Amino acid sequence: MNSMKIGCHLSVAQGYLHMGKEAISIDANTFQFFTRNPRGWKTKELNIQDMEDLISLMKSNGFSPILAHAPYTLNPCAADERVHEFALMVMKEDLAIMEHMPENYYNFHPGSHVGQGIEAGIQLIVEALDHMLYTEQKTTVLLETMSGKGSEVGSTFEELQEIIKRVRLNDKLGVCMDSCHIYSAGYNIVEDLDGILEKFDKVIGLNRLKAIHLNDSMTPFGSKKDRHAKIGQGTIGLDAIIRFINHPLLKNLPFYLETPNDVPGYAEEIKILRQAYNE
Repeated sequence: MNSMKIGCHLSVAQGYLHMGKEAISIDANTFQFFTRNPRGWKTKELNIQDMEDLISLMKSNGFSPILAHAPYTLNPCAADERVHEFALMVMKEDLAIMEHMPENYYNFHPGSHVGQGIEAGIQLIVEALDHMLYTEQKTTVLLETMSGKGSEVGSTFEELQEIIKRVRLNDKLGVCMDSCHIYSAGYNIVEDLDGILEKFDKVIGLNRLKAIHLNDSMTPFGSKKDRHAKIGQGTIGLDAIIRFINHPLLKNLPFYLETPNDVPGYAEEIKILRQAYNE
């Protein structure tokens, strides 16, 4: 295994230790997972021993931080107060789960303002994070870059920075950059990766960039759509993705595949990317 930090999305259904072993079986040294049904709310029953066994496996195999992902159905900036409160409840529960595996990441989609406007959406997200974050927590919460479909918040670096700036305990926050999302949002990582990273650093700060969702895109540049493609089979293309993973400002970050794949398919992508990665 080379020094690239790479993994894919795995299912928690069979347990935390199982995910770690499955990652190792496909030459991965990290992974992403949902703590509960990604399109629902029910969480897996907590098994502290299982989590501790995973931590031991990760330490002995040189894993990078693992990434828990909030359910897609959550909308922390919803206009409906019940929807907003439900999102906050779920995220607080998820964060409590992750505290049993400290020093890892919890990623969420900022949500959709559903007609209230960007400013109202941002303020609701800030309020949710202020209610959720606490001084002693060991988990870093990541805001994901979004594609800009519908009334999504977080498709520009400026929107993400506005959220971060307003949150009281923003030392607990970072950013997860999704290659498909930012390309669809209008950041041309194919033709101007240096310029995009320079802008990210100027607006947010590269010190906030903690993780990468590595995906190709089914839709064209600037489409404002969220349609992931397998690596090298989309409009970003393999050459641009290889440049992306080898960029000096990105190559040491953990990469998490979210391509439309099964585990053997992820194994193939990991093999391709490891071969293309420059030590």
